[in-house]
Amino acid sequence: MTTLRMAAVAANFDRDLEGDFARVAALIEKARAAGVKLLALPEGALGGYLLSLDGTAEPPPAFDVQGPEIARLAKLAGDMVVTAGYAEAADGFIYNSAVCVSGDGVLGNHRKVHQPLQEDAHYAAGDRFEAFDTPVGRLGLLICYDKAFPESARTLAMDGAEIIACISAWPGARTNPDPDLAKDRWKRRFDLFDRARALENQVVWLSANQSGMFGSMRFVASAKVVDPGGEILADTGVSEGMAIAELDVALALELARRSMGHLRDRRPETYGTPEPAWA
Repeated sequence: MTTLRMAAVAANFDRDLEGDFARVAALIEKARAAGVKLLALPEGALGGYLLSLDGTAEPPPAFDVQGPEIARLAKLAGDMVVTAGYAEAADGFIYNSAVCVSGDGVLGNHRKVHQPLQEDAHYAAGDRFEAFDTPVGRLGLLICYDKAFPESARTLAMDGAEIIACISAWPGARTNPDPDLAKDRWKRRFDLFDRARALENQVVWLSANQSGMFGSMRFVASAKVVDPGGEILADTGVSEGMAIAELDVALALELARRSMGHLRDRRPETYGTPEPAWA
């Protein structure tokens, strides 16, 4: 039996890049001390997220995926595999991206495809979902609103992803927010998506999220680890923290897919791709 100890973080990150790196370093060391080999940090972990989603906020600083900032993250990761969100500068555009690194360098990179509200005023959209191999298994990355679309996680699962890390800056409801964040309807949706995407694809799911306040955004935290049956193994609730769980990933996938294999039993010839009637 080969088990993997993994963790997803709920924490607050802002425009103070040095402060963000200090926070990242502390979280990595805490995870390392707990025996964690795979750590998921939130969307915007390097430089913060947007202050609002009305199209007027200044975007965070943007970095080259092969630049010194990501190299610094990789050095901090060392013998761990770490995923983190950042604004990526490439080909004259800025993307909302997630990078996966170890001490060996960049293992994978994902540009957010689905953009909520007016996020597209600041970022160009990515155009693909691809899994990649890492020292802890085949991994896929999603960012926040990507997980609202079943096709996103399904594409990664069909590409062999055993673990999907979805990193977010997911806020509470913008209208009629519940004073009790634990009862907020957007927090409920966040949790439902996490469990459904894990279950329907029978994969291990890490969900990292921002916490606290940033500009007009009140984040729901709720970092968690979900098993291939959709069961939550560890959860931070609406507070800052680190959700840690240990699992034999290969065995968990085998058991989940043994009788009803959701990927194996697909009937793609029946699905088609109709446009929604209300579009």
